[in-house]
Amino acid sequence: MKTTVRRVLQMREVTILGVIIVLAVVLSLTTKNFLSTSNISNTLLGLSGIAIVSIGMTLVIVTGGIDVSVGSALGIASVVAGKLLMAHASAPVIVVAALAAGFAVGMLNGVIISYGNIPPIIVTLGTMNIIRALLFGVLGGRWVSGVPRTITPLGLGRFLSLPIPFWIALVLIAFFSVFLATRSQGRAVYAMGNNADAARVSGVNLNRTNLFVYSLTGALAGISGLIYVARTGIVQTNSGTGFELEVIAAVVLGGTSILGGKGTLVGSLLGAALLGLIQNGMVLLNIPALSEGLVTGGLIIVAVLIDIVRARGARP
Repeated sequence: MKTTVRRVLQMREVTILGVIIVLAVVLSLTTKNFLSTSNISNTLLGLSGIAIVSIGMTLVIVTGGIDVSVGSALGIASVVAGKLLMAHASAPVIVVAALAAGFAVGMLNGVIISYGNIPPIIVTLGTMNIIRALLFGVLGGRWVSGVPRTITPLGLGRFLSLPIPFWIALVLIAFFSVFLATRSQGRAVYAMGNNADAARVSGVNLNRTNLFVYSLTGALAGISGLIYVARTGIVQTNSGTGFELEVIAAVVLGGTSILGGKGTLVGSLLGAALLGLIQNGMVLLNIPALSEGLVTGGLIIVAVLIDIVRARGARP
């Protein structure tokens, strides 16, 4: 019994949950509006997009890869959605097109990584910058505002007093958690991250696994792009800039090993919640917005260092 309790307490998810609770108590005591309904709702809404894309990023990092193009995938999905909204397309067409745009970015990454045998960081860094240039060209460097409110409920709607994007994140995390635990493709993701050569010998199709995780990540970025447009009603050339840093921070904070082979979607959700809480606290405490990148980057470095130290301690 004591051993079981000790193992539970040593889980990264439990640690992150404890930090969230402590931080929430501190903010409730030091700020006036933290516990207000509007602030809690806005915090959940803000972390929803990160939580959604963290599903795919968790799988990517578990395989031993990385995807820094998710912000650009979000951007291209939001531009596609915005252009179709301005053309008065129907909601189903807009949703499918935005998902397809994000999926295409992810599929492109997966194909180049799998069949070009190029490191994921190089591939996704390249597609990130190429897509940014394309977005600037398509929009001519201008913002598009006042888009029709056809899909606004997707971003600003409520169900049981909670934002619909947060419910979407919860449903997707629950679905893919079951998928990873019960399906052979889910087990292949972890097998590849633990030892790619051994996984190949065991019959795991590494190329198909790469295509799956990167395509999924792109499609999830497409969902976040839809939510972004639905929330803001604007399309910008820099939509999603820095988003990849937030997603990666949430995933590694949630306990996914940057070395591959280990990670849970629940942990990534808690990581997104912690990141959202920190960002919200900085706003309530009037900390300059420029410090947000410093804090996020610092958290990534600390989480990676902890992961490396633990990995070395686990070696025989």
